[in-house]
This record gives sequence, structure tokens and C-alpha cells, in this order.
Amino acid sequence: MCPPTHFRVTYSINPWMDPAKPVDSALALFQWEDLRDRYRALGHTVEILDPVPGLPDMVFAANGATVVDDRVLGARFACEERTAEAPAHLAWYQANFAEVQEPRHINEGEGDFAVTTSWILAGQGFRSSLLSHSEAQEYFGRPVISLELTNPHYYHLDTALSVLDGDQDEVMYYAEAFSPGSRAVLRRLFPDALLATAQDAAALGLNAVSDGLHVLLPAGAKGLLGPLRARGYEPVGVDLSELHKAGGSVKCCTNELRSASG
Repeated sequence: MCPPTHFRVTYSINPWMDPAKPVDSALALFQWEDLRDRYRALGHTVEILDPVPGLPDMVFAANGATVVDDRVLGARFACEERTAEAPAHLAWYQANFAEVQEPRHINEGEGDFAVTTSWILAGQGFRSSLLSHSEAQEYFGRPVISLELTNPHYYHLDTALSVLDGDQDEVMYYAEAFSPGSRAVLRRLFPDALLATAQDAAALGLNAVSDGLHVLLPAGAKGLLGPLRARGYEPVGVDLSELHKAGGSVKCCTNELRSASG
């Protein structure tokens, strides 16, 4: 995670971002700290990446890399406003992991890569290049499933799909964020997936993090709470309303460091 010390909305690179709407910096930090503290209270270790002045979106640590089996594939950003984030993230991973690869093709880390035991699900259409999907498959040695995003409000895969239980290949997603062909693929791979409503998707309810039991998700996605409990999960609502102004929430703020031992 990376503190929102320099978080602002000073440009617009997705439909959520409006520089005319003020951001309460103190509230953004309070909300981020609440998320961090919830992870720790649940027994998780939180590593902190130092923020860099002039990079307001660096708080969205999920975009900085993808980590699978202690191997790291770095990020290469599509938008000029964020390109300087990549080396800052890469330097942290190089200092903390033995195997780190700088990517050749544009990918925005776990913004567009979601990992289960069987597959790496990979989004494209707005940010990450389709070429990055084959790059990830070659590097991680896991089958990569390409999914096309078609709604600009769901510009990253992590705004439209969340892994609930990677070991069991269980996910939840918003079908209307995907192309018809990608919806058909998702139905085939995940016939029992939890399907989000338009209202819960608009609350960024799919931008969630699950440890296999607890699902931390935006508090406004109330329609997901009952279905998650019915499946045996414990939903934990988190208020990240200030960060929503840039199109990010729980998952965007969280990059998962997956070890080879699980």
C-alpha cells in the first residue's frame, strides 16, 4: 500500500475524475489508514511504499506490479500522467524480491491482472495492451485469459471483477462491463459466479479484496453483502469515498504479494 500523501485529482484519465471537484486530503488519508488498519486487525502484513511528490495516483498501489509465486512483473502505464510511477514501484520490488522483470508492453499491474489457482484473468480495452497478456503468460507460466472491457467507467479489470477465493476459482463480476464474447468466457469459466448489479458496480463494489473469508469492499455496495454472506464470506464495508473521486477503492489501494508457498 502507498499512503495518499500527495493524492489529488488534478487531471482526468477516466470518467470518475473531475478536477473541478475538490478532494479532502485529510479525509482521504483517514480513510486509507482505516483500510490499512483493518488489514492488520485481520492478521495481514501491510508493506508500505513511500509516496512520491507529483504522483497523485501512486496511492493506487495495485497498478504498480503483479506478483505471483514470488515473481514480479512490473508495470508500464498507458497514460502519460502516470508513467513516472512505474520506476518508483519497480525500485521497491527490486529491493524486496529476487525475481523482478521490467515489462516490454503496457500493463497496469493488478489493475488488469487477477490471479486464481487455474488462471490469470487479464483485462484489455482501455489500459493494458493485449501483448502484455502473452508477456505475463510467458513470465509466470500460467494460462492467461484475455477479457475485453467495453464500458469506460470500468476501465480496469479490478473495477469489474474480483477474486473471492483464488484456490477455488471463485469470482464476482459485473457482466455489462465486458464484451459479449468475454461474458461468454466468464460464464463458461465461472458458471456459479456472483453477479453484481449495476448499482453495486457503480459503487465500485467489485473493487474488493478477499482473503478467502473476509471480503473488504466499498461500504456503498450494499447489494453484495447478503449474497456474500450466503456464500460463506464475511463482507467488511470500507468507506473510501475520497479515493472514489479518482475511480479507485479497496483493490486499487492494495497490491497482493503472492508467495510461492501461498
